[in-house]
Amino acid sequence: MKTLNLIILLLLPIFFSCQNEQKEKEKHIAQLVNEWQGKEIKFPKNPIFTRYLTDTTDFQIPQSEYKVLVYIDSTGCTSCKLQLHKWKEFIKYTDSVTQEKVPFLFFFHSKDYKEIRYLLKRDGFDHPVCIDLEDQLNKLNKFPADMTFQTFLLNKNNRVTVLGNPINNTAVRDLYIKQITGKESPTKNMLKTTAEVPQTEIDFGVFDKSETKETTVEVKNTGDSPLVIADVSTTCGCTAATYDKRPAKPGETLRVEIKMTPKDTGFFHEVVTIKYNSINNQPVKVRIKGNAQ
Repeated sequence: MKTLNLIILLLLPIFFSCQNEQKEKEKHIAQLVNEWQGKEIKFPKNPIFTRYLTDTTDFQIPQSEYKVLVYIDSTGCTSCKLQLHKWKEFIKYTDSVTQEKVPFLFFFHSKDYKEIRYLLKRDGFDHPVCIDLEDQLNKLNKFPADMTFQTFLLNKNNRVTVLGNPINNTAVRDLYIKQITGKESPTKNMLKTTAEVPQTEIDFGVFDKSETKETTVEVKNTGDSPLVIADVSTTCGCTAATYDKRPAKPGETLRVEIKMTPKDTGFFHEVVTIKYNSINNQPVKVRIKGNAQ
C-alpha cells in the first residue's frame, strides 16, 4: 500500500489543471494504479525485433530481474510520443547504475512505417524495437488509453512494479531507479536553489523546412546552492535538447542546446521545459516559435 500511495502522489502533478478537478483525477489515478500494480504483462508469441526497421535481430525478451516495457500506440503525434533522444539518455544512465542488467522493450503500433524508420535514424536510436502492426501486445493486455500509463517497470515474472513514464516525469524516473537499485536517487535530497534565463522566447523567423535551427539557452543560478538541471522536455518530437550535466555554483550558468528540425511546413510554437532543483519545484520555460516553409 505504501508503494501504491507513492506512485499516486508522483503521478498526480501530471494531471492537475485546476484544483476543482483534483478529487476526480486522484480517483482516476488510484483506480489505474490499483488495477495495474502487480498485474502480469502478456507478450505476443515470437515478436520480431529489428534495428532501424531494416535488419532483424535475435533479440529475445529476457528473464531478467527487471525490464522496462515501452508501448507506443498509433494515435496522435508519433515523434512527440517517442522522445527517442530522452530514452537514449535514460537507457545510458540505467546501464551505468546496473551494469547493463535492465533490458528495454520497445513495442510500436504504428501504421506509418516510414516515419518510424526516419525518427529512429534521425536520432541514431539503434536499440532493438518491435513494430507491432496488428497491435497484439495491446490486445493481450488492454493498456490504458493515456500514454502516461503505457510504460511499465516489470519484475522477473513480468508483473508491473512501477507504472508511469520515466522520461516525462523525473519523480517517476527516480522511483524506477530506486526500485531497480534499492537506492534513493542522488538528486532526491539535493539542496534547492533558484534560476532564471535571460531570454524566455526565441523566434527562428522564416526558414526552409529542410533546415535544422539551433540555439543555446543559458540558465543562471540565482540562488545560494549549486544548480543542477534534472531534465529538459519539449512539446514536440521535432525539438531536441541536450544540457550540461555538471552542477553550477551560485552566479554561474549552465547551457541548454536546442535543435529544431521541422517535420511539416507552417507556423510552430513549442515550449522547452527545463527542470532543476528548484526551491518551489517550478521549472524554467522557454518558448520557441518560427515558420518553416
